[in-house]
Amino acid sequence: MRGLTRKLSIVTYICSNTKNNMQATAPYLKSKRNLSGKISCHDCTNTKCLVKNNLSSLEVSGFINNKSEIFCKKGQQFIIEGAPVNGLFFILQGKVKVFRTGINGKEQIVRFAKNGEIIGHRGFGTEEYYSIGAIALEDTSLCYFSKDSLQSALRENSDFTYAMMLFYANELNRSESKVKSLSQMTVRERVVDTLLYINRKFGSVNGFLDLPLSRKEYADYAGTSEEQVIRVFSALKKEELIAAKGKKIGVQDVELLKKEISEHNYFLDS
Repeated sequence: MRGLTRKLSIVTYICSNTKNNMQATAPYLKSKRNLSGKISCHDCTNTKCLVKNNLSSLEVSGFINNKSEIFCKKGQQFIIEGAPVNGLFFILQGKVKVFRTGINGKEQIVRFAKNGEIIGHRGFGTEEYYSIGAIALEDTSLCYFSKDSLQSALRENSDFTYAMMLFYANELNRSESKVKSLSQMTVRERVVDTLLYINRKFGSVNGFLDLPLSRKEYADYAGTSEEQVIRVFSALKKEELIAAKGKKIGVQDVELLKKEISEHNYFLDS
């Protein structure tokens, strides 16, 4: 137990234990908790979760009993860039921003993540320190597995190891495709690509993308300036391709926006 406390030190001073805090924000999860206070992996609805998809084999090794649950409020950071790698986080419920710090302290958003996705995997393995930081964009609950537990599971479970290998291969392919395509895109095309990415990944509610972001966050993902994003949004709004209401952005014509970047042949799922 003392070792687990040390491993969670990266988050405990920022985020709170889910058991004590999730009742107010997600009461429907309460009925799915087991006697230990944790949400059972069997009751989890995240069908794309790597652990959920390998539940039968991981259950035999007792791996799923070693998870911890952490609750982060909106705006709280649960991975600090440069901190020692202690394990992986799986999003049980919520939305997360993953970023890196570039030249002169400029933030570059690597990706946005949602239910069932892994956070911190780029630092897992031979790396000693997290190369990214992660912040909750809304009240978020996380499942945490320590580095030691994961390494034991990978050594003992060939199916889980194979699934993890395929996951990393897919992530590498996505990263290489993104770097290649974005290096050839204009500022407008990068902003359009960002809008399409968020629309694919999170969808929309009441006509607006289900991930309200600041203009700076759009810029940090698209690799441009806030002023450029404002100018592109203004042009797209005049062309009736998007709608804007405060931080909310609505994609009005997905197919026309796709045509703008069709020559780059870059349409990853998320």
